[in-house]
Formats: sequence, C-alpha cells, structure tokens
Amino acid sequence: MDRVKTGIPGFDGQLEGGFPRGRTILVSGGCGTGKTIFAMQYAYMGAMEYDEPAVFVTLDERPNLLREDMARFGWDLDKAEKKGKFVLIDASSAKIGFPSKEKYAIEHTGLNVDKLMLRTLQVINEIGAKRVVIDSLAGLGFQAENETNIRKAILKISYMLSKPDITTLLTSEIPEQTNHGTGVYSKYGVEEYVADGVIVLHYSETAQGAMEELRRTLFVRKMRGTKHTQEILSMSITNKGIIVRSPEEAFETPL
Repeated sequence: MDRVKTGIPGFDGQLEGGFPRGRTILVSGGCGTGKTIFAMQYAYMGAMEYDEPAVFVTLDERPNLLREDMARFGWDLDKAEKKGKFVLIDASSAKIGFPSKEKYAIEHTGLNVDKLMLRTLQVINEIGAKRVVIDSLAGLGFQAENETNIRKAILKISYMLSKPDITTLLTSEIPEQTNHGTGVYSKYGVEEYVADGVIVLHYSETAQGAMEELRRTLFVRKMRGTKHTQEILSMSITNKGIIVRSPEEAFETPL
C-alpha cells in the first residue's frame, strides 16, 4: 500500500509509514488541542518537503492570521503559495457574508457545500493537489438548517474528495470532557464513520506529585488498511511544529 508521509516527526512509524494514500482522515479534538496545527503541518510539509501540492480550506480562521500564526513554526505559507505548491482557500469570509481579498475564496454571497466543493475541486485541478485539508467541519454548521443537513454535507464532501491520488484531512471538534477510547469522536456523530481513519487529540491534566500538569496526547482510534499503535501517544507543540512520541520516549527524553 502506498503511504503518505505526514510530516509529523515520530508519527509515521506508528502507522506503518504514514496515511494510506487516497483515504480520508478525521482529526478530532477539543479547543486548543492542536487540530489546525496538525492539519497545517501535514499540508505544508507535504507541499514543501514531499513535492505534494496541498489545498487548505479554512472555515474558521482568517487566512492572514493563519499565515502569521504558522510563521512561528518556520512555515512560510506565502513562499509556498508563490511557488504554486500550496493554496489557502478562504471560506471563513463567505460564512459571515463578507467579501474576501484573498485570491482563492468562496463568493461572499453565501456559503454552502456545493460552492465550497466546486471551488476546492477547481483549485485541486489547477495545482495538481495531492493533499487536501478542510478545517473545520464545525464551520459548516453556521448556516445549516439542521443537523441532518450537516451530516449530508459531510457525506458529500467525503464522496467528492474521494480520489485515489488525494489524501484528505478533515478536522472536527469534540467536547472537552471526551476521553481517549470512549465517548464521542466528532461534533456531528457521522464523521468517524465516513472517514477511513480517526485521530483524537487531547489536552489533559495529570498529577505530578502535589502539582497538576497539562499534557497533550494523541490517540489513533482507527486507520483502515493499517496496523497502528493502540497506545496513547505523547504530543508536543514545539517551535518547529508538532512532535509525537511514545509514552516511554516521552518519559526518557522530556522536551
């Protein structure tokens, strides 16, 4: 099976070398768990290190702020965009009915799944994209009439992006109290069944003697066609992006 390197140090070895190519992967987590950074690292490193052009659709964050935030990790999105290897599609402005100054954007007359996918597919074909990110699916619920329509929208997105040479990451929010291995794995309760893989990010408190410490962790709930670890992995956000380590490695070599 052809594998897609994630660009996240320490993670590919937990998945037999990376994501299966042509699949859809869901990255879920509560607020502040690192979903956008995880997805951007996958897209940016793919474009700049592995020669796999990427399209990143932002439904929540403004593109200019994303560029500023990601520069802190040494990721020059402007440079990647100018090389034609990376495209940031602004869907956040259309969601609130504002015009966008971005070259690639959804019309401000309103956001719906058909517009979103038409524009995304146009850009995929334009740059020959191999990686696609939709961040986040929760943004689709802003103007949806009901949850049933949201579920249909997610199914449509997954179907339309289902191509052998495109590997897609979808991000979704889950309640803060959700634990690894139990409970809910997505906002709308359908994403995890549509996706070929589910990765859950968590930000938890652990007791360290008389002190409590916040720790970021990652758990691979499922990954079709892949043997994967069933351990809860340590995840750190460094000045170069996300690094993943096994519990033993995290204990032996703390950052």
